[in-house]
Amino acid sequence: MLAVLGFATIGLFLLLTMTKRVSVLIALVLIPVLAALVGGFGGDLGEMMLKGLTQVAPTGIMIAFAVLYFSLMVDAGLFDPLIRGILRVAKQDPLRIAIGTAVLTMCVALDGDGASTFLITVSAMLPVYRRLGMSPLVLTCVVGLGAGVMNMIPWGGPTARAMASLKLDSSQVFTPVLPAMVAGIVWVLVATYLIGRRERRRLGTLPVPETGNVQGEEGEETAEETRAPAGRALTVFNLVLTVLLLAGLILQVMPLPVLFVLGFAIALLVNHPTWDRQQALLAKHGSAVVLVTTMIFAAGIFTGVLNGTKMIGEMATAFTHIIPDSFGGHLPALVAVTGMPLSLVFTPDAYYFGVLPVLAETATNFGLDQAEVARAAILGQMTTGFPLSPLTASTFILIGMSGVQLGEHQRFIFRWAFATTLVMTVVALLTGAISI
Repeated sequence: MLAVLGFATIGLFLLLTMTKRVSVLIALVLIPVLAALVGGFGGDLGEMMLKGLTQVAPTGIMIAFAVLYFSLMVDAGLFDPLIRGILRVAKQDPLRIAIGTAVLTMCVALDGDGASTFLITVSAMLPVYRRLGMSPLVLTCVVGLGAGVMNMIPWGGPTARAMASLKLDSSQVFTPVLPAMVAGIVWVLVATYLIGRRERRRLGTLPVPETGNVQGEEGEETAEETRAPAGRALTVFNLVLTVLLLAGLILQVMPLPVLFVLGFAIALLVNHPTWDRQQALLAKHGSAVVLVTTMIFAAGIFTGVLNGTKMIGEMATAFTHIIPDSFGGHLPALVAVTGMPLSLVFTPDAYYFGVLPVLAETATNFGLDQAEVARAAILGQMTTGFPLSPLTASTFILIGMSGVQLGEHQRFIFRWAFATTLVMTVVALLTGAISI
């Protein structure tokens, strides 16, 4: 009975969210509450919901302050010198331009927001691509590859959802796959080199337009021309603070939420020393923080109710009876390989809050660690897969600003993105982050 109720709950959640009948927030809160009432758990509902909220609180705090921190750094122009350096070094070489685009994308993507990453990088690089006659598909592919692999960071959407859904922290999910992520970054640079070299050969037979100001066909200015750069001393301070923050994250000198709370407080005080400026920055980015954190806390209610009622356990038991014993040990590898293509089918909320908990509990019944399944999921599901998924709004920002069709973009990037997942999966297997 509980297994049937659990499958019905997740099925209804997937149906309502994928068809956009209700917002994800409403579905995460009201659907499990309705299921609990149907199952006769009304008396324990409050306690289960509160427990779920408590368990995701650290993740919600981390995401809130990480978004604020990197939004502040983008506003402060931390990445503007990098943009200028890329344009200065690359000159008119399509290969160098492509590699510079990848490096810029992966730096900007540290804010964990795909939409802002696409806005910044495409705004900065599209005029250069137009001036040289480079294909905009190269731009969307390279930016998509860089943003995809960087979307694995703990404050990025997929990893944050995986941690919230399974009540795990970054040391359990993210830290073990760091070597795989590094391999993914290296592969993105290799793939970009191959794509850029091919574009260089194609343009070798074409006349190169006259040089001049870095402007597009319609006179767009590059990002560094339209934005006022910060002072050198402030830029150096922001860079050092960011490097120290990331080093602290890797070395786990403090819990991740604490690191970002301290980092943001210091950055806000130095960059915006007056009360008025501090309030203005919080007002500017507060709406984005509210949208992200409310979703995380709603997810705590969803998983808290499903776990508290034992529906997740019963569903996993049902799956265990279906999956052959010889296959159960391969579940993490299967999740890793299928995650990227499934980004075309499942929204991140549907996958991480609806599918992943069942897969994780099934893995537990086969003697595997739930964290292993979470690691496998973030190797492709809405990480390498999100830049070509029609289910994410940021994809349409990328192709819309670049002026390419979704189908063309998907055909161009799919094999490169899937190869990124395969490279990271192999490294994850070799390092023991996941098993086969």
